[in-house]
Amino acid sequence: MQQVMWTGVAAALAAALLGSAWQLLTRHGVTTTLGPIEIALLRYGIPALVLLPVLRRVGLRPAGLSRWRLLALVAGGGLPFGLLVLAGAQLAPAAHIGVFMAGTMPVFTALACLLLLGEAIPVIRCIGFMFILAGVAWLGLSGATLLPGAWRGDLLFLLAAVAWAGYTVAFRGSGLTAWEGAAVVNAWSSIGLLALLPWTGAPRLLTAPWSDVVLQALGQGVLAGLLGQVVYMAAVSQLGSSRAALSSALVPPMTALGASLLLGEQADLSTWIASALVACGIALAALAGSRTSVAAATVAKSSSA
Repeated sequence: MQQVMWTGVAAALAAALLGSAWQLLTRHGVTTTLGPIEIALLRYGIPALVLLPVLRRVGLRPAGLSRWRLLALVAGGGLPFGLLVLAGAQLAPAAHIGVFMAGTMPVFTALACLLLLGEAIPVIRCIGFMFILAGVAWLGLSGATLLPGAWRGDLLFLLAAVAWAGYTVAFRGSGLTAWEGAAVVNAWSSIGLLALLPWTGAPRLLTAPWSDVVLQALGQGVLAGLLGQVVYMAAVSQLGSSRAALSSALVPPMTALGASLLLGEQADLSTWIASALVACGIALAALAGSRTSVAAATVAKSSSA
């Protein structure tokens, strides 16, 4: 049992590391010879090719999946989401991705579940969300004076978080496995990118330095697109969804630290304060979910006795 716990903890830490690495690679990628379209092609095209056997089994339009749910899956977890993040990364530092996008994802997801599914939000989780919003407001207000123009990127990160919340709710009722959902979303995203090429021009993948292309191919397509999903699924299976979600609290400070060490984007005091507030908020929200799960299991056990 203890070995299973440590395996889950290791997988959760790996998932947090990969999530932070994806944010750093995204910020780095848009500052090189590659643009958002080229990076998106690597991000969605590589997983789409690898998951073709899964797609052949479920199809582009899985049986029983409504048109609107499919649209929400692709828009919230696929190309539109990715382009929002990539466009935002051109305008704001990497640390802002961790705070404004990764930090607010739990808030918008909970609100979507409340409005669309009628799920109540526990008090402890609300307190956690207040910490997150305080961190977002802190960085937003300080960034408006320290980094003029970054607010546009921050807004795009918030829109990406809203899109991801829609994806989360749509996926919960889709009846798809994680791999099936990934196969469908990546396939439709790749088709959308191919449709955009006549208007965006020929991608720079063939003319860009090979070092830029290989780095983004490994980071976007392999690490983020495939390996990140594998290790997070392993964490959820070993620890449960609530405990596994605690790992995401590490992402904002890890991204801020990585941006400072690897990208030369020195984080000021406001960034560290915001990252700490968001991290504490995510941890509180996840712990609230864990306590709710334990309470539900206790009630179920009592009723079956």
